[in-house]
Amino acid sequence: MINVNDLKNGMTINYEGNVYQVVEFQHVKPGKGSAFVRTKLKNLKTNTTQEITFNAGIKIEKATVEKKALSYLYNQGDNYVFMDNDSYEQLELHKTKLEDYIKFLKEGLVVEIMSYEGEVIGISLPEKISYVVTETEQAVKGNTTSGAQKDATIETGYTLKVPLFISEGEEIIITTSDGKYSSRA
Repeated sequence: MINVNDLKNGMTINYEGNVYQVVEFQHVKPGKGSAFVRTKLKNLKTNTTQEITFNAGIKIEKATVEKKALSYLYNQGDNYVFMDNDSYEQLELHKTKLEDYIKFLKEGLVVEIMSYEGEVIGISLPEKISYVVTETEQAVKGNTTSGAQKDATIETGYTLKVPLFISEGEEIIITTSDGKYSSRA
């Protein structure tokens, strides 16, 4: 059991029978009344986010989520296959467990598989990943307003906005938390 005052971003807790990961937290001490902790929690089983407010000083159960690094191999219909690089064991996950991460999966990418009490509850991607641009439009001459961008498709089929100077075949780095262009590789 931990005190809600000790919550940190990324910590996992067990609350009302669900496993949550702390996305954001804020300690609030109003002029009148008692202090409280306002949190934004991500349910790791349903992949939904909700805001919950706790009174300061209460205790909640810390959830022990196991993380294991596995390499993505390929997908077979709705199932995605990952492999443990040490034991060579393979693990198949249905696309519902992967949600928004599918657009970032490329062959050989090492991800962290999170499991709670033996049940896989999701994956965690590296913060930034490099991809090859497979398709993009040509920049239009004269279209140089500040921050001008164009569409580009990367090797996984995901389309995003990139600066005009990016061309096909170039490697770019994408931030996985928001799916946006970060820099050239």
